[in-house]
Amino acid sequence: MIEAVGLSKFYGPFAATRDVSFQVNEGELVAFLGPNGAGKSTTMKMLTGYIAPSEGAARIAGHDMLKDRIAGSKRLGYLPENGPLYPEMTPWGMLSFFADARGLTQAYKKERIEAVVEICDLSTVIYKPTSKLSKGFKQRVGMAQALLHEPDVLILDEPTAGLDPNQIRGVRETMRRLSETKTILLSTHILQEVEAMADRVVVINEGRVVYNGTVGELDQQGSDLDDAFYNLTRGEASVTG
Repeated sequence: MIEAVGLSKFYGPFAATRDVSFQVNEGELVAFLGPNGAGKSTTMKMLTGYIAPSEGAARIAGHDMLKDRIAGSKRLGYLPENGPLYPEMTPWGMLSFFADARGLTQAYKKERIEAVVEICDLSTVIYKPTSKLSKGFKQRVGMAQALLHEPDVLILDEPTAGLDPNQIRGVRETMRRLSETKTILLSTHILQEVEAMADRVVVINEGRVVYNGTVGELDQQGSDLDDAFYNLTRGEASVTG
């Protein structure tokens, strides 16, 4: 459902990513890990068609996101890091705007807005200006817009970044529910989330994939997940998995 095939992105002489390849199968929740600046967000933007790769191909549900982005986008829900929202709009107004932009019929639009408001627990803030919402609620609004058109595939870039423990718990519970019916690629720095939810882990460091395997296999790279992550991303690790 998600395929990265030799993805590289160059900015002049600088390589943000180099030959990144992995796939996420239908029904999997795969955690995408790496230190800051490793190339996670760049890879996710190439997978969603937001930016074009310098080399390689990105496919969503079989659709090449460079050549057939519109068809791929219909199957995809994307929550970028610190997802941009319209501060002057209410969550309802913004969801209505996105539904119209995606061409949802009026009947289906009403049904889907009601559904994502329930999934993301937005009923108490649905008519408040987005600028007045807490960061946790803003993340939920971003998640709601990603789910609005009922996509098969979700790409979520740091959905719990900057949230307090209670907000993280709420987002995590939402993701657990979604993972029952969606294919998910999740970027995170919180290793406990990986252990609790992920079917598989892909680790990127300095623009290259250095690990692709199960959480259990990742544990074997160190005394615990923190140690394994350190060993893989300190600049001396070789590719595994």
